[in-house]
Amino acid sequence: MNYLVLSPYYPENFQQFSIELAKKGITVLAIGQEPYEQLGADLQAALTEYFRVEDLENLDEVKRAAAFLFYKHGPFDRIESQNEHWLEHDAALREQFNVFGMGYKHLKKTKFKSKMKKYFKKAGIPVVPGKVAEELKDVEKIVKKIGLPLIAKPDSGVGASGVFKLTDEASVEAFKEAWDGETPYFLEAFVDKAVVCTYDGLVDRDGNIIYETSLTYNNTPFDMVQHQLDMGYYAEKEIDPVLRDYGRAAVKAFGMKERFFHIEFFRYEDGSYVAIEYNNRAAGGYTVDVYNHGHRINLFHDYAAMIAGETFPERDFSQYSFVVSRRHQTSYRYSDEEIKAKYGQYLIDQKDLKGAFSELLGDVNYFFVFDETELIDEIYSFVTENQ
Repeated sequence: MNYLVLSPYYPENFQQFSIELAKKGITVLAIGQEPYEQLGADLQAALTEYFRVEDLENLDEVKRAAAFLFYKHGPFDRIESQNEHWLEHDAALREQFNVFGMGYKHLKKTKFKSKMKKYFKKAGIPVVPGKVAEELKDVEKIVKKIGLPLIAKPDSGVGASGVFKLTDEASVEAFKEAWDGETPYFLEAFVDKAVVCTYDGLVDRDGNIIYETSLTYNNTPFDMVQHQLDMGYYAEKEIDPVLRDYGRAAVKAFGMKERFFHIEFFRYEDGSYVAIEYNNRAAGGYTVDVYNHGHRINLFHDYAAMIAGETFPERDFSQYSFVVSRRHQTSYRYSDEEIKAKYGQYLIDQKDLKGAFSELLGDVNYFFVFDETELIDEIYSFVTENQ
């Protein structure tokens, strides 16, 4: 079996996907732009061949690299990066080389926030009212129809970048001045007094959910980026049955196969939900590690086992897995040593984040595992308290 990986080196924790695939006897071929020497011994050993390109953003160059690997090693059985940034490259290569998996027609369902709404509605899941603005005159119409406050997001975009909060006429005008007028924006009602939670998991090649879990965030991604807040989120021990039903309905409606999903929701104080967006990949940063720590599993290994056609094991989740971030530019009251002295019995890992993930997820992540819900707020407050 030939498995083509794009960007095998970054994110660094995702290197384990390639390593586990190789352990299953799968031929792992890879395309990236880092020098081969930078990959490290473990990743180098996992790759049957690595083709270095000058610019991974250049799809034509990537296609030529893939064609060379195809000619040398034979047809690809799978093509995957596990990375939101390369989803379109993945889809383009699958279509060119006739490979099983998500093509452009599937990608469109989740590429545009406006199209996601239609599939959520089809699944019977509540959504926040919103509408696409393709030109400046549309903005005033939407403001008049839905009312303020609104959140304005690129209709096709990732995370909280390029997002505006429209609260009054001045902020509407500021958005209109900042907008290039060419990038379609999706404007939707601003949700207040709600927390962000997720329904995450993995589906097999027939679209059956074989792993499911849920995250809850201390702050919204928008607030974390806009105000440079410290991130905190945890994997739940049990999934709320209402959220599980909505999540399963969404997975069925979107119809994806053999891939991770990361579906975001708002949860109101009364326990009701509205859908935010559907992502065709595992949650970013070290979130897979959060699942692994809290659920005592190895999803990298289990994913490779699924690709190899093995039965996915049953899981019993018994603990909360909690991650808290810090930013280098912030002065904190308690030192790293004081965190370890007070909560060392729960602290199981600590990692630095690099590149694009650090803007949202912070520069340093602390990973805790425990049984008591009371520790969630206590640890978050201690770790993030400023001087």
